[in-house]
Amino acid sequence: MGGVACAQATTSGASATAAAPSGAAMPMGSGPGYHDPRSPFKPLQEVEGVVSWKLLSSVTVKADKSKVIPTFPSGVLALNQRTVKVQGFMMPLEPGDKQSHFLLSSVPTSCSFCVPAGPEGLVEVRSKTPVRYTLDVVTVEGQLAVLNDDPYGMFYRVTDAVRATR
Repeated sequence: MGGVACAQATTSGASATAAAPSGAAMPMGSGPGYHDPRSPFKPLQEVEGVVSWKLLSSVTVKADKSKVIPTFPSGVLALNQRTVKVQGFMMPLEPGDKQSHFLLSSVPTSCSFCVPAGPEGLVEVRSKTPVRYTLDVVTVEGQLAVLNDDPYGMFYRVTDAVRATR
């Protein structure tokens, strides 16, 4: 698939970069994600009643020694511990055609070895019942946790999720 250049391993320790829409380089796996216009998948559309990726990605971050500290806007904090709907592209975390633990991304993956977005463009999902893997947009409904200090670097997690209609 013709997507953003995948991060390549380097021996010099330099961080991998990709071209942003503006042409400027940005670290791979940072930002809300870049939807390559050559992608066979259409970009996500805003849907009433579904949390907007624009809102989720409005978090700001500050580097502090060995971690990133998120600062969430009031609109995001208002969703903490609330039942919400989130849509995105499924990234399985386990083998199999049905997933109970997966990520939703604001943009489709273009490389099986690359994360398509930074933590502001990803939501970790733990579902009540397994959800069949698909390349199509998936919408889930569950309890959103806004994470200030997740050991895995995630900013958002939805638990007790069920597959929802948009």
